[in-house]
Amino acid sequence: MAYGWITKSLQTLHRANWYRQVQTIDGQGGTTVSLSGQPCLNFASNDYLGLASDPRLMTAAQAAIAAYGTGSTGSRLLSGHRLIHRELEQAIARLKGTDDAIVFSSGYLANLGTLAALVDHRDLIVADQYNHSSLQMGARLSGATVAIYDHNNLDQLQHHLAHLRSQYRRCIIVTDSVFSMDGDLCPLPEILAIAHQWDTMVLVDEAHGTGVLGRTGGGAVEQLGCRQRPMVQVGTLSKALGSLGGYVTGSAELIDFLRNRAATWIYTTGLSPADAAAARAAIAILAKEPQRLAQLATNASYLRACLAQANIQYLPSDSPIVCIPVQDAATVLNLGQHLKQLGIFASAVRPPTVPTSRLRMTVMATHTQSDIEQLVEGIKAFLKIWIKGS
Repeated sequence: MAYGWITKSLQTLHRANWYRQVQTIDGQGGTTVSLSGQPCLNFASNDYLGLASDPRLMTAAQAAIAAYGTGSTGSRLLSGHRLIHRELEQAIARLKGTDDAIVFSSGYLANLGTLAALVDHRDLIVADQYNHSSLQMGARLSGATVAIYDHNNLDQLQHHLAHLRSQYRRCIIVTDSVFSMDGDLCPLPEILAIAHQWDTMVLVDEAHGTGVLGRTGGGAVEQLGCRQRPMVQVGTLSKALGSLGGYVTGSAELIDFLRNRAATWIYTTGLSPADAAAARAAIAILAKEPQRLAQLATNASYLRACLAQANIQYLPSDSPIVCIPVQDAATVLNLGQHLKQLGIFASAVRPPTVPTSRLRMTVMATHTQSDIEQLVEGIKAFLKIWIKGS
């Protein structure tokens, strides 16, 4: 019974209400989607600017397929490099205000490969407790010693560096810029100041910042006034930019080094031409239509205001990610199901993804105020039922 433990493990997941399964969305995404034939307002998507179903991205992808075919067919260093890849990397560097960029086949691969290339068993990683799984996994796979500091706790970050930094060759502080399951931002200016004090690199993951925050959509790094500071910026093309893939951007030397040392870039097939072209088109639209950024910020503020007016507690948020803490996994599942019956799709997030259960809502630039009001009214209705039953 070498595999018998799998059955028992699945049973445990069911008992804890931690079991997960996919939910099929029919057709294209957007502010309204079809779940098993039922139309639902969509507050579960990371398509912040509403670009994933934009006809201009589809046209760009189709043109790339016509020019290059459907796949890159090899690693970028062998047969997989196309002009569209380089054009995308240059567009990312311009958006982020950096020397250069390198595109990976996913954001997860970008984090794994970058951390493993920059540090090893001789080095130290100091990482935020709430970092994304890809950062946590990359830290472990690098072989470096990992010290975790409590979420956004700068005193503890300083403590770790004071006690450990001198024992290691290199050190890197690793943090999300926007924390994907909370919606708050890291204190990046302070982190960079601490890094300078201790001769330490900084890697910041802008997955939920790129195309979302900053005057031009350059991310939390831009919004927090840190564009000119040296650091390693990682991000994804799969959220606000409506495509697929990941990137690293920074100094020309950093990017050249990663082309030679990042195993998850060297030994994997290059991003498909269609995905590269769609992402490049999204960056161009972002530059031409800044009103999308403004509307996204307005919608996020409106959701928070509606929740506050309804006396519904939510976690601190400076982004389009707004989360309501819920007492346990069973309750958040019931809340998610209640909303779905009302034609509203929002994410019921449970451990071990997060330490405590929560309803995770993401707004898009293309949502209307009426959409947001329906979401809040649905939550209010559930809370009335739940309070009566408890």
